[in-house]
Amino acid sequence: MALIPFDPFRHLESIRRDMNRFFASDFPSLFTHMDEQHWMPRIDMHETANEYVVSCDLPGLERKEDVHIDVQNNMLTISGTIQRHHDVREEQMHRRERFFGRFQRSITLPADAATENIRATYKNGVLDIHIPKTTTGTKKRVDIEFH
Repeated sequence: MALIPFDPFRHLESIRRDMNRFFASDFPSLFTHMDEQHWMPRIDMHETANEYVVSCDLPGLERKEDVHIDVQNNMLTISGTIQRHHDVREEQMHRRERFFGRFQRSITLPADAATENIRATYKNGVLDIHIPKTTTGTKKRVDIEFH
């Protein structure tokens, strides 16, 4: 029988595989709900030549006062409340999956995102935030003194 050197981290590999398998499954509610009081909406972000576009799924917003967009220290925060008025009594409810209540989501913006002239639109349950890029180039070549 061959001797196998002791590896204290050997069991971590199987735990990592199990975690990868668990998170690879389709659990959308796991990733979109922080807890019963706060919800984290899903966000997509892409860039064009002149701006970054953040798209956020927010179905059920009724008024623009129900959502707030803040930018501070290159951090974009979307927060607010989704109101749902139910005419159904609790004892008549069989299933409740649609979210209502407070939500919040924060993402870090790229370094060349300008915080001025940000505009946002809401249509068909999707909030689109357009963030212009800075016009001044932040890339600079540094000359090396070679001796």
